Amino acid sequence: MAGLEIKNAEQPDERRSMSGKGEVQIVKIGDHSAMAGSWAPGWRWSEHMKPIAGTDSCEATHLIYAISGKMHVAMNDGSEGDIGPGDFASISPGHDAWVVGDEPFVGVDFGGYSQYAKGS
Repeated sequence: MAGLEIKNAEQPDERRSMSGKGEVQIVKIGDHSAMAGSWAPGWRWSEHMKPIAGTDSCEATHLIYAISGKMHVAMNDGSEGDIGPGDFASISPGHDAWVVGDEPFVGVDFGGYSQYAKGS
């Protein structure tokens, strides 16, 4: 579609489960995709997504805007940080991540994750 295209996360092109610990909505718009989602307390990539991805760490690139909650990211190189409300984060492949605290992490991801949370 040329010009203007508007889509809503409540009517995504696809929904993917976070192994019972949340859900993401994939919206394909123009030549891009975006992912909006909620990750529940207790969710951890290495526990809940590693069996789906089949890799030792998350190999997706993420460009995230955090809306609420907190997520801790641990890179394979040893660097770590927390993402919280209002934060933008760029995360390279090679990381683990988990929800911190009792509040779900809610965010929007504009990164390259076409296979994220998708079984092979």
